[in-house]
Amino acid sequence: MSYQVLARKWRPRDFSGLVGQQHVVQALSNGLDQDRLHHAFLFTGTRGVGKTTIARILAKCLNCMEGISSKPCGVCEHCVAIDEGRFVDLLEIDAASRTKVDDTREILDNVQYAPARGRFKVYLIDEVHMLSTHSFNALLKTLEEPPEHVKFVLATTDPQKIPVTILSRCMQFNLRRLGVDEIAGQIEHILEQEAIDSESSAINALARAADGSMRDGLSLLDQALAAGNGALLSDTVEAMLGTVEQRQIHDILQALTAQDAAAALAVVEQVFSMARDLAVLLTDLAEVLHRIALIQQVPDYRDDTRNDWDQLLDYAGQFDPEDLQLFYQIVVTGRRDLSLAPSPRSGCEMTILRLFAFQPAGRSDPGPGRQEAARPDQAQANNAVRESGAGASSETGPRRPAPASEAEPDKSAAHENLLPADWPRLLEQLDLNPAVHSVAGLLALKAVNQKMLEFSADHDDLDLMTERFRASLSDALERYFGSPRRVSIQAHEAGDLVTPALIQQETESKHRQDAESSIARDPAVRKLVDTFDAEVLKESIRPSQ
Repeated sequence: MSYQVLARKWRPRDFSGLVGQQHVVQALSNGLDQDRLHHAFLFTGTRGVGKTTIARILAKCLNCMEGISSKPCGVCEHCVAIDEGRFVDLLEIDAASRTKVDDTREILDNVQYAPARGRFKVYLIDEVHMLSTHSFNALLKTLEEPPEHVKFVLATTDPQKIPVTILSRCMQFNLRRLGVDEIAGQIEHILEQEAIDSESSAINALARAADGSMRDGLSLLDQALAAGNGALLSDTVEAMLGTVEQRQIHDILQALTAQDAAAALAVVEQVFSMARDLAVLLTDLAEVLHRIALIQQVPDYRDDTRNDWDQLLDYAGQFDPEDLQLFYQIVVTGRRDLSLAPSPRSGCEMTILRLFAFQPAGRSDPGPGRQEAARPDQAQANNAVRESGAGASSETGPRRPAPASEAEPDKSAAHENLLPADWPRLLEQLDLNPAVHSVAGLLALKAVNQKMLEFSADHDDLDLMTERFRASLSDALERYFGSPRRVSIQAHEAGDLVTPALIQQETESKHRQDAESSIARDPAVRKLVDTFDAEVLKESIRPSQ
């Protein structure tokens, strides 16, 4: 017997085998079991979600020799004939190839005749939106008052093109796109029944590539099995789909946290050399950034369709939420404008470089080759934080390491003289990337010894203190003290937690209040207010240096 493709072999034979369309199945089942049958049904939805399959199951329910029921027997002569596509009273019409009014009239001329074998004559018109205006007019009267032995089942992917007069005479059901987990579950079930070896990552990749269509997913599965010599392997699926490997996306994110543009461009070179689509690289990067943003903003979010969940949790603690939104917008815009670039590679590389070039103003560590454009109020707030510790410098701008002759004597005995109140000053002197520096500002130093620094953090901030963050902070402390330092972080139990971030916030607030008071007392401003009934916009006031 010749090979039968999986999409046809595993087409559901009854409502119980359908995946993801329970709202439609429930309504049709209730109507069939209660004998409340409409004369015309319209199924809408994207390709491969089950429109024609439901129509055929409905024809079996109406013509089963055991009687009208939502559970046809599947073994009687009529059910078998419908499954095999040879039931004479089920007329499947492709509207895309029979759009003329003469074709429609030829079909409708036979409506008046009784069914040859079954209980009902079922007209299944696929892609009904392709009919011409005259064809719709010819169909309208029959569709409104058909004979009792006729049922119309219409299917379309574009209901907007169907006249309202037709829509008003049909019971309409909108079939939804299937989720990745639903498609993956069905593929896994089929592979188990077919006794085919598979890898879960390959199944998830096919489910995502199916884009909500079960038929597309099974067609891709057939193709992947042919390419993999009867087995479903991740490498084969990635090569077939032209997808970018997950590790390459993570390499770009790692380069972004380390501010290493060369490493990110090396990934682009690697993807280009593999003849993969660079637009897919940007698409996958945007998707990962989206998932990281969901982790940061939605506490209950969980996604196990990929095996990189732990890595995403680490990135969620390293990236600032505002930076992440900027990165996402840059990648999406770069993906959109890729066709305008001189070449896809140059467009992709410029998009990646743009991630490193842009940074919120006032960032204390702008990175190599980048000029900091700090706002006056932000610079003054940062300056105030540095002055909160003994011997802090009043100089604003990017942090610069102190000369060895000045810094070394202090470091040699720093652990002996370091007090919890000195933590804001110490933090400014540590060599940390911006993301780790931002999270470290949420810590309060509690105790210090020669081997370990003990910190406290608010309960809500503990999720940001990942193992990768602790390792980065420990490495920075080791470089500063010249010997290994472990980091211990405990939840803060009671009382106010004084952190560098809080000190900076309070200092900035005080400077703003002082600036507002100074403006309010200024004679020129007071004269303008009294003379012209003017109003001072407080949000426009910026503290001076």
